[in-house]
Amino acid sequence: MMDKLDDKLIEIFDGKLVRKDLLQRIKKGTNVPTFVLEFLLARYCASDDEDEIQAGLEAVLETLSDNYVRPDESNIAQSKVATKGRHKFIDKVHVRYVETKKRHWASLENFNSQKIAVGDKFYKENKRLLEGGIWAEVKLAYNEVEEDDYAFYIEELRPIQLSRFSFEDYKSGRSKMTRDEWMDIILRSVGLEPTKLEQRVKFHFLLRLAPLVEANFNFVELGPRGTGKSYFYSEFSPYSTLISGGQATVATLFYNKNRKETGLVGHWDTIAFDEVGNMKVKDPDVIQILKDFMANGRFSRGKEVIADASTAFVGNLDLSVRQVVNSTEYDLFQPLPKEFDLAIMDRFYAYLPGWEMPKNSSDYLTDNYGFITDYLAEAFHHQLKSVNVYEMVNKRIKLGRAIEGRDEKGIKKTVCAFIKMLHPHGECSNDEFDQYVEYAVECRRRVKEQMNKRKPDDEFANIDLSYINAAGEEIIVRCPESIGALATLEPSKPSITDDGEADTEKPITKVVTPAEKVIANQDDVSVDDNQNLKEQHFKINYGATGYSYESIVLPYLLEAKSLVIEDPYIRAKHQLTNFVRFCEAVIKQPSVESITLITSYDDNTNIQEMAEALDGLKQSLLEMDVNLDVKVNENLHDREIRIDNGWTIKIGRGLDFYQKPDSWFGVGVNDLSLRKCLETNVDIFKQD
Repeated sequence: MMDKLDDKLIEIFDGKLVRKDLLQRIKKGTNVPTFVLEFLLARYCASDDEDEIQAGLEAVLETLSDNYVRPDESNIAQSKVATKGRHKFIDKVHVRYVETKKRHWASLENFNSQKIAVGDKFYKENKRLLEGGIWAEVKLAYNEVEEDDYAFYIEELRPIQLSRFSFEDYKSGRSKMTRDEWMDIILRSVGLEPTKLEQRVKFHFLLRLAPLVEANFNFVELGPRGTGKSYFYSEFSPYSTLISGGQATVATLFYNKNRKETGLVGHWDTIAFDEVGNMKVKDPDVIQILKDFMANGRFSRGKEVIADASTAFVGNLDLSVRQVVNSTEYDLFQPLPKEFDLAIMDRFYAYLPGWEMPKNSSDYLTDNYGFITDYLAEAFHHQLKSVNVYEMVNKRIKLGRAIEGRDEKGIKKTVCAFIKMLHPHGECSNDEFDQYVEYAVECRRRVKEQMNKRKPDDEFANIDLSYINAAGEEIIVRCPESIGALATLEPSKPSITDDGEADTEKPITKVVTPAEKVIANQDDVSVDDNQNLKEQHFKINYGATGYSYESIVLPYLLEAKSLVIEDPYIRAKHQLTNFVRFCEAVIKQPSVESITLITSYDDNTNIQEMAEALDGLKQSLLEMDVNLDVKVNENLHDREIRIDNGWTIKIGRGLDFYQKPDSWFGVGVNDLSLRKCLETNVDIFKQD
């Protein structure tokens, strides 16, 4: 049912809107980002006539069916290009430079070819092809020249982004609405129904968007699983990239000296680190350069580099908030990597209390109109690059005496983000401005409280941050979760010994989860720990490292005696090799007695080679006192691992989620935790 806000929005922004319930109809069952799907919806469903909308939806689905390649259909896609000569696809396109060949090769995430020829005009016009890849409509053609060492080449490439954007029209439209109407429109544009959210929660969702609109904004959100922490960075904007786990390197993030190229910070508006607790930092230079970059948006590595990218760190908080704030041992930065010291934490401008966010649920989704996602993303991109309201905020804001240097900058940057999002036309009342300041002070105080808890001397002791409101009153702002929690508000200070040295308390240590204990030392884990393991639902991004069969499956094998693997694609040589590696990981759990593989084959399968390989593995496992049973099911489609202790693990691509190495003598060939991955979803849950 359309409401008054829909009517007003259509009147002012006609042609830039989409009904958000249409997205939900086609979203399920695809790994296509929201901005890609809405790109198609805007093309085919730009109408309020139900018959035309239905016809448009059918056109979108037909386009996806014909042009979007699913992970298990790569051979069909290749055959289609070879037989037809050329075909258009919707996919994420990556370009990499292969130094040994002295040339660039393109790849599509779901096309299963790492050697697609690409003309230099494409990656010169779209630099982000080289840094994380972009979603595009791409026409692949078949190469019939036998002397060439490639079968396919890119003939056309069109990034899926808005072709034209007028910031003046955007501002003009905003001026015709109230602040609260505009806030609700932004929330509906990201798929949420604002009438079901309290004002405070609305502010939380807007804060997630802050790194997309304010340059060099450092943001952290830690909280329970299942609240959509990484959604805005992976789905909402083509100008944002999500790093999911894996190893962070100087060359990838900042600057590659060999190629003389700036890393991710030079190509994206926002770099989000998902599951930040799993972030691997082997090079100490990463932390030092990260500190420099977070402080002032620049760093030096042979040459000085200046970039606008914001950073967002999101992760899971396993302990209850009440437990943490009343504990003398733990703090709310507990999930962060051990390499993140106080200097990194002090550079966080705002800490969003993720424990206050609602769990993902269809109850919070909207059926009303909102901006085409890409339109709002384009507005935010323009503001991040071209709009600076810091000086205006600096002149207007009044902060209390406890506010120190980085507190002041963090608070002002957060207020700037809210002004840009909610007042692009520049008009903001005193009451509205005070709301943003109070919220920004709270989000910065949350950072300050945790640092003071980690180092309870005088360095971070000024936690009673305050501001002067429009009426001239000084308001001390507090964090709701720590009110009355003396362990957080008044952490004990180290005593001074007779020799004048500080007798510091035991440093705060990271809480080790049951899953981590399994890998570290299985003998120390009790049967009860199996009950404490958490369900997990996460996404492995293209190019991510740090994922092995051992790290994903082994924690959930406690007390397991048997497991069943259903995967129709254990037939090619590399897939059989992957299965051997999987079995090697599984038998590290000594209780496992049997493994059952249910797979299938097609007309192209070398059945004799497949049978010999599995028979050899079967004999090898028998020597380890583990029985392997192989069954063939030609109608098998699902991919999952079922363990007899009740856990089920679903990996979207099955065991075959690793990229083929550029060289069989490179890092990651033998150690899968160092091997680059293909994009896939992982769901781990307990069966009732």
